[in-house]
Amino acid sequence: MKVFVPPIKSQGIKTKLVDWISKNMQTLKYERWVEPFMGTGVVAFNVQPKKALLCDSNPHLITFYKALQSGEITSGLVRKFLTEEGKKLLISNGEYYYEVRKRFNSEKNPLDFLFLSRSCFNGMMRFNKKGGFNVPFCKKPNRFAQALITKITNQVENISQIISFGDYTFKNQDFKETLKEINSTDFIYSDPPYIGRHVDYFDSWSEKEEIILNKGLINSNAQFILSTWLSNKYRTNDYVFSVWKECFITTKEHFYHVGGSVNNRNAVYEALLSNIKLNDSISNSEMKSRIELNKSQLTSEKKYDIPAQLLFSID
Repeated sequence: MKVFVPPIKSQGIKTKLVDWISKNMQTLKYERWVEPFMGTGVVAFNVQPKKALLCDSNPHLITFYKALQSGEITSGLVRKFLTEEGKKLLISNGEYYYEVRKRFNSEKNPLDFLFLSRSCFNGMMRFNKKGGFNVPFCKKPNRFAQALITKITNQVENISQIISFGDYTFKNQDFKETLKEINSTDFIYSDPPYIGRHVDYFDSWSEKEEIILNKGLINSNAQFILSTWLSNKYRTNDYVFSVWKECFITTKEHFYHVGGSVNNRNAVYEALLSNIKLNDSISNSEMKSRIELNKSQLTSEKKYDIPAQLLFSID
């Protein structure tokens, strides 16, 4: 499967998991695709539903994709902008990054948001309590070399075309508002911040929100799939067996790059929780039994080749 990568980057992006997620949705039928947490939009843009409601509490993500939809931002404009701003970044030996960050926090320009997304440290998307983007520079003054600019430009063009082919509505709103708009004929793909792990998101996430999301999805009577984590080498996500105990589970091993060193690239068992039986899913009780008996937690995919994953890049 060819994966269309969005131009906006953030840690936790599902680029490496899109094929797995998509294969578990191939036989599903629905009238509208709904995402309460669209994030970078990578899943929706690859599934390419005919109609979609894509929402997020981060206003900058929604503003950016609305700008692509309206034609305010084009691939040509992005090439020109990143070429000019990249030269300033290089001449300043990286200090210009902080000028752009200050400008973005004041003016909220979606092109500045793209610039920061692709030149901040480790692709993080972090904001302070006042809503200001506060991630430091990646320490690569030559960040916007021509090859990367071309890559980003192509990504903008691809995603713009996908958006233009569909009937997509983008909304900046809290997930609770999105839950109110769900119809029983919709399909919901939910990718909330991962509870119990480092949160790289516009808002925080707690057990309270997890329970509200669970009740909202169940009460909607719509089909849904939720992305979360099942376990890593240190612990298990107990919420899978309490809040989501009625759901089916399918799993895959994945590596996340959450720091600057190889030691911080750790394996996680990703989980898709659903109220419908997927190709390789098992019951919640069977997975719990596997963990208790120290049996394999994988339901569908073989383990990754670890050396290849250590080369994982967010570019």
